[in-house]
Amino acid sequence: MSIAKEIAPHLPYLRRFARALTGTQNSGDAYVVAMLEALVLDPGAFPRDLNPRIGLYRTFLKLWSSVGLNTMESGAAVSLNRSPAERNLEALTPRPRQAFLLRTVEGFSIDEVAAIMEVSPAETAGLIQTAGQEIAEQVATDVLIIEDEPIIALDIETMVEELGHTVTGVARTQREAIALVAKKRPGLVLADIQLADGSSGLDAVNEILATIDVPVIFITAYPERLLTGDRPEPAFLITKPFQPEAVKAAISQALFFDRRAGRKAA
Repeated sequence: MSIAKEIAPHLPYLRRFARALTGTQNSGDAYVVAMLEALVLDPGAFPRDLNPRIGLYRTFLKLWSSVGLNTMESGAAVSLNRSPAERNLEALTPRPRQAFLLRTVEGFSIDEVAAIMEVSPAETAGLIQTAGQEIAEQVATDVLIIEDEPIIALDIETMVEELGHTVTGVARTQREAIALVAKKRPGLVLADIQLADGSSGLDAVNEILATIDVPVIFITAYPERLLTGDRPEPAFLITKPFQPEAVKAAISQALFFDRRAGRKAA
C-alpha cells in the first residue's frame, strides 16, 4: 500500500494535533502541508517499520522540531484572542507540550508517545508529568475528594497536592460531600461511586452539579456502572486499581480544557 493511502485516514487527526501544538489553524495546517510536500520529495523519510499513524506523527514532529523557534522555551506574550485553553497550552514548554497532547488529546499510549518522540517510556512519563505540573501552576485549584477508603483517599490527596492543588476535604459519604461543598466551593471533584454508608458517589456528584458548575473525575472499581452506552457518560473516568500517572494526567486534562464531566452520569 502506498504511503498516501496508509496515512490518509489519520490526516484529520494530525491536523487537530498540529493546530493544538502551534496554536492556530493556519499555522498548524501549513505545517501539515509542508510535511506532505516533504514526503512527496523524499518518500524514504517516512518510517515504514512503524505503525502508519505512529510514523505519521513522528514525521510531523521531526519537521516541526526542525524549526528552531518551535523548540525555544515559552515566555513570549500570548495572543489575547486565544481561548483560555490555548493560552494555557502556549505557556507549556515544547517537549512536555508535545507529550501531553499526544497522550491526552490524541490518545496514544505511553509506549506509542515514546516511539513518536524517539525517547524512552520513562522519559515520556516524565515529560507528561512536567506538563501536568506546569498546567497545575496555571490552574491550581481547590479539590474535593469523595472516597471512603482511607488509604486510597490519602494516595489521591498526595497526588493532588503534588500537582500544586489544595484539598478542601475528604468525604466518605454523600452527606459529608454536600456539607464540604457548602463550606467551600471546589474547583474540581474526584469521586468514587460506592461510599461508606452505602450512599452513592453518583448521587453526591449530581447533587453538587445541581448547584455549582465544576469538572468531575470518577475514580472507581465499578466503571461498568458509568460506561453503559445508553446515557451520557463522564468525560473523565479512572478505573481502580489506578496508576498515579493516569490520575495526574486526568486532573491536568480536566482543568486544562475546563470540561465538565458527569453532570448526567446518574
